[in-house]
Amino acid sequence: MSATSVAIVVTEGFSTFHVSVPLILFGDAMTDKSLFTRLICAETPGLIWSREATAIQADHGFDVLDQVDTVIVPFWDNVHQRPPQSLLDALVRARAAGSQIVGLCLGSFVLAYAGLLDGRQAATHWEYEDVFRTSFPQIHLNLNALYVEDDGLITSAGTAAALDCCLHIIRQRLGSQVANQIARRMVTPPHRDGGQAQFIEQSIPRNTTDNRMNMLLDYMQRNLQLPHDIDSLAHMASMSRRTLTRHFSQATGMSVVEWLTVARLYQSQELLESLAIPVEQVAGQVGFQSVVTFRQLFRERFGVSPSEWRKTFRLTK
Repeated sequence: MSATSVAIVVTEGFSTFHVSVPLILFGDAMTDKSLFTRLICAETPGLIWSREATAIQADHGFDVLDQVDTVIVPFWDNVHQRPPQSLLDALVRARAAGSQIVGLCLGSFVLAYAGLLDGRQAATHWEYEDVFRTSFPQIHLNLNALYVEDDGLITSAGTAAALDCCLHIIRQRLGSQVANQIARRMVTPPHRDGGQAQFIEQSIPRNTTDNRMNMLLDYMQRNLQLPHDIDSLAHMASMSRRTLTRHFSQATGMSVVEWLTVARLYQSQELLESLAIPVEQVAGQVGFQSVVTFRQLFRERFGVSPSEWRKTFRLTK
């Protein structure tokens, strides 16, 4: 079996962690025999410095990118800055030559600037969702996946998802047995369920410019387990049902029912992480009358089941 050739693109100010993931996974340390030919590529070959003051030796220029099986762009330092045209042109040539093109985390921006992702599905770090959507409205961004593949173009979510993405490439090229062996040596799962939705920092409005709404939000947050309804909340706020609905929407951008549902789901996360009580009990403590409804809404919101969330984030001493 011939070795798979992998080109790793490095640029000045690269992230040491992001580059080290493909550097290690496509190196020789993780397997008993050489399965990969690894090329480190830069615009100008030589010593390339990272933002953490580490350095890597690039022995090749971008001219070799169209000669390898897989090209990996692990990172891009400034998402608002267009990458060098020499890199973009080299990626387009590599794509035309049949190379698999991979953008890890913010490396997806480089593929987007090159026009390779136009009209396609892509992933990137959730913190840069707005920037990506604004800059590249022609690309269909998927934030519910750790990595996305669309016709030989692969992009991954933030940071640790690079591991998942690279293991997927290894599995795709060399089979599950090799991927599983490498994953064991890395002490990481060969495949993770769920997507990055479970890692996104969540928030709901709890403090607005409307003091009456603030008092109501505080009460609702402290009493999520109660079966709230519009009429009782309107009475508490000394408003009519219609006035409450209008003021609540203006203050929070959400309906009362939507706010309660989301607040209950976030509270359930905390209980799942901190208490070893059954999922059914968690649902009741945060105000869901049906555990079936709770499970369904939880999965829709976070991409995993309550039990999977607990398994991932359970706090242990």
